[in-house]
Amino acid sequence: MNFGQFIAVLRARWLLALIVFATTVVLAVVVSLLLPKQYTAVASVVVDPKPDPVSSVLSGALMNPAFMATQVDVIQSDRVALRVVKNLKLAENPTIREQWQSETKGEGSIENWLADLFQKNMDVKPSRESNVISVSYRAPDPRFAAAIANAFVVAYNETTLELRVDPARQYSSFFDLRAKEARDQLEQAQAKLSQFQSDNGVIAVDERLDVENARLNELSTQYVALQSLASDSVSRQTAARGAGADRMQEVLNNPLIAGLKADQARLEAKLQELSSKLGDKNPQVIETRANLAELKTRIDSETVKIGSSLGISNNINQQRAGEIKAQLEAQRAKVLKMKALRDQGSVLSRDVESAQRAYDTVLARLTQSSLESQTTQSYVSMLTQATPPLKPSSPRIVINTILAVFVGALLALGTTFALEFLDRRVRVIDDVELALGLPVIGVMPANNNVPKRLAKPGNSLLSGRSGPVATN
Repeated sequence: MNFGQFIAVLRARWLLALIVFATTVVLAVVVSLLLPKQYTAVASVVVDPKPDPVSSVLSGALMNPAFMATQVDVIQSDRVALRVVKNLKLAENPTIREQWQSETKGEGSIENWLADLFQKNMDVKPSRESNVISVSYRAPDPRFAAAIANAFVVAYNETTLELRVDPARQYSSFFDLRAKEARDQLEQAQAKLSQFQSDNGVIAVDERLDVENARLNELSTQYVALQSLASDSVSRQTAARGAGADRMQEVLNNPLIAGLKADQARLEAKLQELSSKLGDKNPQVIETRANLAELKTRIDSETVKIGSSLGISNNINQQRAGEIKAQLEAQRAKVLKMKALRDQGSVLSRDVESAQRAYDTVLARLTQSSLESQTTQSYVSMLTQATPPLKPSSPRIVINTILAVFVGALLALGTTFALEFLDRRVRVIDDVELALGLPVIGVMPANNNVPKRLAKPGNSLLSGRSGPVATN
């Protein structure tokens, strides 16, 4: 269908199109005027991702792009709606209870019925570029609409606080039990350490071990020195018992023997002189020889005494070495025992330190959870409070009229062309061509003036002549 056919159909059925159009517009206006007025009250909240006052860190959930969508779902949840019903005590209103009885026949819960009713008339819209959320409620009474919108904001704030505090309370209870267990473990570890120190008389194990190690080193040094001295005394005693006793250092360094040997040398010189002068039978020679023999006897006696003293010294050295060795073994056993005690004490001390660290960690978490469970601050704040609107939000007569004009025009056109297709008529030359499938080569008008609507570019019009239409 071309534009000429379109205009021809409208000119032929303009009255029907006008009736349909007018009926639609009038009906829309009448319905808009008869519909009850609805008032929409809007309240807004701001979600402030501020640091946590307890932990002083920014919550990771607040930085999540899906956080605002989650908050919208929370506002639209049944939990918030039920809290609104609870806060406003609407379930106790006799009028509302009668309405609930009449609509539901007493089935279900009035709280859930009211919550569903509130959710149907509520709309939540988050801002695109900010953390502001608008909560709107539609109702016939403007004051009621404002009250419900504000109640939803308050209930949402309380719900977010509960969602934040309830887990903290659960964690607080959990860490309270863990803190008691950690404290019991710490007390048990401390009791074991104290009992161990009391049983073994240990106060400062490391300091005492240092003293005992020094004494062990000292005894070890003394024992080595005594071993060397005893070995030397054994060798000297052996030498004293042999043929070279007179060449021993003790004998050579003895002043008495040195004096006796000096006297012996003088007597030997005197004996030799007297023997050469007086002969071997001279009484002086005999006396000198007797004195020399007595002197040698005294020297041998003194040498034997010195050898005996060396044996006594050797025995003393051997005895002292044995005593020092026994003390050294006892000290070594004592040091080993103290090291074992120190190791046991270190294990018990580490158990106490580990229990203390565990208790301190759990206690810190308990303190933090307790503070979080007692917080009264939410990350949601009311930005604007809903006020009773002065003008109704619906019905919108102007918008409805504009829509009715648009819809009426479509209905008018649709009705007109639907009837035209049901009752097809020839209104223009194009309809003839479409019906016969042959081109029109001329038109013989009834009047001398050819109607403009029958004119078509390319057609041959026989003006001023009468006769049949020539077709090919």
